[in-house]
Amino acid sequence: MFKFFSDKFNNLKQAVSNTAQALVGNVVNSVEKEEEFSEFVLEDMEDLLISADLGVNYAAELVDNLRDQTKIKPSEVRTYLKDEFTKTLNAAGSTSLNYADNALNIYFITGVNGVGKTTLIGKLAYKFKNEGKRVLIAAGDTFRAAAEEQLDIWSKRAGADIVRRDKADPASVVYEAIEKAQRENYDVILVDTAGRLQNKFNLMEELAKIKAVIDKKAPESLRECILVLDANTGQNGLQQAKVFTEAVNLTSVALTKLDGSAKGAIVLAVAKEMKLPVKLIGVGEKMEDLKSFDANEFIEALFE
Repeated sequence: MFKFFSDKFNNLKQAVSNTAQALVGNVVNSVEKEEEFSEFVLEDMEDLLISADLGVNYAAELVDNLRDQTKIKPSEVRTYLKDEFTKTLNAAGSTSLNYADNALNIYFITGVNGVGKTTLIGKLAYKFKNEGKRVLIAAGDTFRAAAEEQLDIWSKRAGADIVRRDKADPASVVYEAIEKAQRENYDVILVDTAGRLQNKFNLMEELAKIKAVIDKKAPESLRECILVLDANTGQNGLQQAKVFTEAVNLTSVALTKLDGSAKGAIVLAVAKEMKLPVKLIGVGEKMEDLKSFDANEFIEALFE
C-alpha cells in the first residue's frame, strides 16, 4: 500500500485544541458530575454538541441514545463520545489517499472560492514531488485571473509543471493536461476547478464537463474527487458537500485551516451525514503543513 505521508502528526493536539474544548471539554464538564441523565442534563448536552458544529441530527442521535437507558452513566460520557466518534469516522471509509504506482493518477479538486483550494493544490504537489513523482497541475479555474497566477506561483514553489490558458474553456485545459501527462509519462495531475456558488447551475455544468473529459480521456486514472473545506465554515461545510456531491461523485474531503479553529467537528458531521472520509488536513502556512488524516490520531488528540 502506498504510504503517502510518513511524517507523524506531532502538532495535531495543538491544532485541534479549540475543537477539543468545544466538542469534548465543554460537554464532559457539564455532564460527568451528574448522578443521572435527567432531561435537563440531556438537553444541555445536545445544545453544547450543536454549538460545537456537530450538526443537529447527529447531536440529537447521540443524546437520544442516552435516554431511557441505565448502562451508561454520566461519569462515562467521555468514553461514550469517544466510542461513537470513532465508529462514525471508521464507517465513512478509508482515510488513505488512493494512488496507483506506474500509472497516471488524477485528483479532481473542488470547493468554493476562498477555502484554500489553490494553496492545498500547491502543498499536495509539493508532497508528491518529495515522493519523487512527476506532477502536472491543470489550472481549471480559468476565469479568475488571480487564481491562475496564484497557482502558477505555487507550482513553481512545489517544482511542478502547469497547464494554464487564461479565459479558455476549463474542460479544454484539463483535456490538454491529460494529453501532455499521457505523452510525457507524468505520475500525477492535480485539477483545479472553479468554486462560484452564486450560479449553481453554471458551476455544475462546468464541473460535469471536466469530469466527462476525464472519463473519456483517462477513465482508469481518476483516483479521487476531493472537496476542500475550510474548517472555520462549520455547518456550512455540510451544505457545500451536498452541492458538490450533486455535481461530481465526491470521494473524500480535505480540511484546511484546522489550526486554531473551534469548528473541526465538521470532520465528524461530514463523515456521519455524507459518508465522506477526510483524507488531508491543513494545519499551518508552511509547505509541510498539509498532513494525511489519521482517524485514530484525531480522536486521541480530541480526547487527550
